[in-house]
Amino acid sequence: MDVPGATWKVYASQFFVAGELCRRGLVATVTRGNCPNTDILCSNPEGTKFVHIQVKTFRPRDHTCSVGIKSERDYGENFFWILGGIPEPESDLSFQYYVIPSKDMAENISECHRFWIRTPGKSGRPHNPKSAVRVVHLPPYTCLNGWSIKPFLNKWDFIETHLKN
Repeated sequence: MDVPGATWKVYASQFFVAGELCRRGLVATVTRGNCPNTDILCSNPEGTKFVHIQVKTFRPRDHTCSVGIKSERDYGENFFWILGGIPEPESDLSFQYYVIPSKDMAENISECHRFWIRTPGKSGRPHNPKSAVRVVHLPPYTCLNGWSIKPFLNKWDFIETHLKN
């Protein structure tokens, strides 16, 4: 893939996630930026039920994964976040996927951001409440409100069950 800089990692993560969904018998299409807030559109094989998936990429050795301000919005029960830990080619670390329903992401990221705003920064300076920076702390770390995404590791059944019902 002839994509400059680290951009290939973002696209690679989307394709790895889509591949895993297809491996599980679902239909997954990478939108390549042609659908706002949706990196992957996924359906049951019959095409009668759909979910929207936003993918964010991290390296398994990282402590956080950036998700941005839109993570504070609950897009509804048909929307999922998948944080994809894609190891570098020379790494012996495993792929990691955290499948998080939109409601869980929105509630916890909003709360974590409020905690962050109230917590003094370096040299006791206040944080900028208008900052668009939002991060999810990766296990074994937790967000400032104590939220851990560890229970969401490989929870593909959230999507599978949603598309069956």
